[in-house]
Amino acid sequence: MKWALLAVILFGAGCSATKVNESYFRGAVAADHAVASEAGVEMLRRGGNAIDAAVATSFTLAVTDPFSCGLGGGGFMVVVLPDGTAAALDYREAAPAGMTADWYVDRPSTASRYGGGAVGVPGTVAGLWAAHERWGVLPWKSCLEPAIRAATSGVKVGGPWLGAMEWVASVREEYPELAVTSQWIWDHLCGGGSLKRGDVIRQPQLAALLHMIGVNGPAAFYEGVVASDVARTVQNAGGVLDRSDLHRYGADWAEPLTSTVVLDRYTMLSMPPPSSGGVAMQQILGMLDRRMEDLPRVTRQSPMWWHLLVESMRSAFADRARFGADGTHVAVPVLDMVHPSALDTAAAAIPLDHARTSADACVLPPPDDAGTSHFCVYTADGMAVSCTETINLLFGSLLAVPQWGIVLNNEMDDFATQPGKANAFGLVQSDRNAPAPGKRPLSSMSPTIVLEDGRVRLLAGASGGPRIINGTLQVMLNVLLFDMSPEAALAADRLHHQWMPDVVQFEEAWADDTVIEAMKAMGHATKRRPTVGKVQLIEVLRTGEMRPASDPRKEGASAGW
Repeated sequence: MKWALLAVILFGAGCSATKVNESYFRGAVAADHAVASEAGVEMLRRGGNAIDAAVATSFTLAVTDPFSCGLGGGGFMVVVLPDGTAAALDYREAAPAGMTADWYVDRPSTASRYGGGAVGVPGTVAGLWAAHERWGVLPWKSCLEPAIRAATSGVKVGGPWLGAMEWVASVREEYPELAVTSQWIWDHLCGGGSLKRGDVIRQPQLAALLHMIGVNGPAAFYEGVVASDVARTVQNAGGVLDRSDLHRYGADWAEPLTSTVVLDRYTMLSMPPPSSGGVAMQQILGMLDRRMEDLPRVTRQSPMWWHLLVESMRSAFADRARFGADGTHVAVPVLDMVHPSALDTAAAAIPLDHARTSADACVLPPPDDAGTSHFCVYTADGMAVSCTETINLLFGSLLAVPQWGIVLNNEMDDFATQPGKANAFGLVQSDRNAPAPGKRPLSSMSPTIVLEDGRVRLLAGASGGPRIINGTLQVMLNVLLFDMSPEAALAADRLHHQWMPDVVQFEEAWADDTVIEAMKAMGHATKRRPTVGKVQLIEVLRTGEMRPASDPRKEGASAGW
């Protein structure tokens, strides 16, 4: 019952029609919350660039969406500069130095999800600082002002916040032993279970911390009294994170994964491991490109199109389970996974008249071992930022640092913590993704930028666990292949397959029963789920017109000027 509720809360109760957004020519931001989008645009109006806007948007999301992301979490960022150069920034949470591969084996199943043992070393502040230090033009302090203002004056509670409150209530009911761990979040961010839509939540402790970070930079978080308070909170709740883990943490720069996709017309830039989304989307698109010509028609109304998409997802997620890991700790055969010959073979193995079993699906042969938020920023000079941040489940570990209002992540659950057992999202992963000191867990976060003729064409990404990958992918295809507007692309029905469990998950709002029945006739097991990801999107036309849109599934709103 609890996990069904998680699905409803994390991914919404269906999709409503989205409003038609305005177009802009100077700059645009698409985020999960209107206040956060406006914070980014405020920086642009003040002479800032896309990085300044991204920093302001992220810190403001920590206030407006503390159940999804924040200072106690981490993220990935893909950046394209006006001169066309690109970079990827990894500020994913890391395992503490005291963590071992077998740390969770003899502990309760909840140890990786709730409390101190679930907390990885937070990376958000370090990541945003690294991006701003390299490319920001406004003073760092200025970029935190909208977030401080929102935390001080308060933000209104909406549907996603109420859903998160219901989630916390369900966890506390199922696991009474977590009552103490979750008490601060329950009292201060859930109103003791009494919140109503429109109620205002003020976060003075977080405002004070944001002010300190604005004045002193990341040292205010990773050193001194704040670091001591974070470490003490985690250790008192049974974890191993200490001050030295915080002091050692640093964001990592990398080259984006680059591939030509969608009928060889577009270039996609995405994150390398420990993100799994970039590799998976390249594999899926590569298989689709190779087999679309075999379809009588390529339309969203064709069951064969959806069958081909699902079978491509099945193969990519099989590889994700077998090979996905932090590439700085374990060899991840990325080049082999996206090699044309491998994709040729994988695509050719897809039957067009029946479903395979998941045991038969992969791109590479198997080896021997067995809450989130997204935003996009684009400016008229061609600078683009696609960024996904998370604390994992709603309100993360349910553990907060009361003195500073920091909600701590539960990213340790994204590791393969217990051999053969699924994590909170139903993903079973190999021991390549086992925890180790300093290692970063595999992630589905998939910030993506698409180029056409060297110019930014599309920015996209999503929240929603493993459904991030397939949600982002389908919205991109809606725009690039099916020529849909951003609003229509987001509103359209979506489906999901993640290799295991072997079932095609259709959104509850899926309207075309003929597709579902045809898929069943081909041998696909099917079920309904609330939604598949919550996507943020900016389309850039050749005229320079920017068309941002925010997924109606999360009550977000875009902005621009």
